[in-house]
Formats: sequence, C-alpha cells, structure tokens
Amino acid sequence: MTVTRCSWANPANPRYLAYHDTEWGVPCHDERTLFEMLNLEGAQAGLSWETILNKRETYRAAFDQWDAEKIAAYGPDKVAQLLLDPGIVRNRLKVAAAITNAQAYLRLRAEGLTLDSFLWAYVGGKPIVNHFQPGQFPAKTELSDRLSKDLAKRGFKFVGSTIIYAYMQGIGMVNDHAPDCFCRTGVQ
Repeated sequence: MTVTRCSWANPANPRYLAYHDTEWGVPCHDERTLFEMLNLEGAQAGLSWETILNKRETYRAAFDQWDAEKIAAYGPDKVAQLLLDPGIVRNRLKVAAAITNAQAYLRLRAEGLTLDSFLWAYVGGKPIVNHFQPGQFPAKTELSDRLSKDLAKRGFKFVGSTIIYAYMQGIGMVNDHAPDCFCRTGVQ
C-alpha cells in the first residue's frame, strides 16, 4: 500500500520521513522538546530543515541534551568548543542565540510560565487546522508575527516570524499537512 505524504518529505531520507510521519504537526507539550525545537528552527535560518534534522543528535550531545540551565551558563571555553564541532552549524551568532535563549527561557520559568503554557495560549490550547492547498502555504502569518515579537521582547534570538511559523508547524500549533497527506487527520 502506498501512502501519500506532504510533498516536502524526502522519501530518500528515512530520518526525514520519520520526522514527517511522527513529529511534524503533532502537538508537542514537552518542555525540553519545545526548547530544543525553538533553537533548531533558529539554527536552520538560511539552511534546509533536512540539514538541521540530520545534525539533531549531534546538537543534543553538543548542547547537553538541551538542558537550559547548563546552556545558560556556557562561557567562552564552551562556545569555542561548539564552534569547532563539525556536527552542528558553526555560526557564532546561532551558538550565542542558543545561550541567550536558555537565559530567556529561565527568565520565563522564573515568571511562573512554561514554554508549553506560553506558546499554546496563542492558539487556545488547540492546534489551528489550516486548509491550504499545496503551493499556498505562507512563510509567516499574523499569528507568527505576534508570537515572534513577544519572544523577541522576552529576549529570545533567531525568532523572526518565518522561523516561528516553521516552529509552530513543527510543534503542532498549526496543522499544515497537505489535504491528501495520510498524517492530516491523525494529528487534529
């Protein structure tokens, strides 16, 4: 039996297919995953998501399994080590953004908020199910504009509206699976 997937899911990459089939568009409420995905989406800026996904395990190891408290305390020696790691995107601004994001995340937590509660409040706790046809998917929306500005105001980096819309898709705040994709109804 042949299954129909979103056209972007590269059938030659099993990791990418698994991501599409089991993660992309599925509502995520796990704090560490939400923090990881926020940083990985930022790392993707200017690159393909497939490139970042292929480096995901190395990112996890390099960034202490996305432990925000550890990352927030990274100093110059750790930054230098990260910038030499060929398994991640060795961009100084993106590495610095992960540290800044960890610090912003900890401030959010100190306010009594979680990423889960903060993010999902934007959609009333339920995914938005879009009805775009292939080729009509926007790069950003009014909602991603607002969330992007709010995150930036709170000190997060690499959170432009286009990055945040991709993040919202990835963590399931919006369901943008193609109308004929077998995942479309399974994640609503």
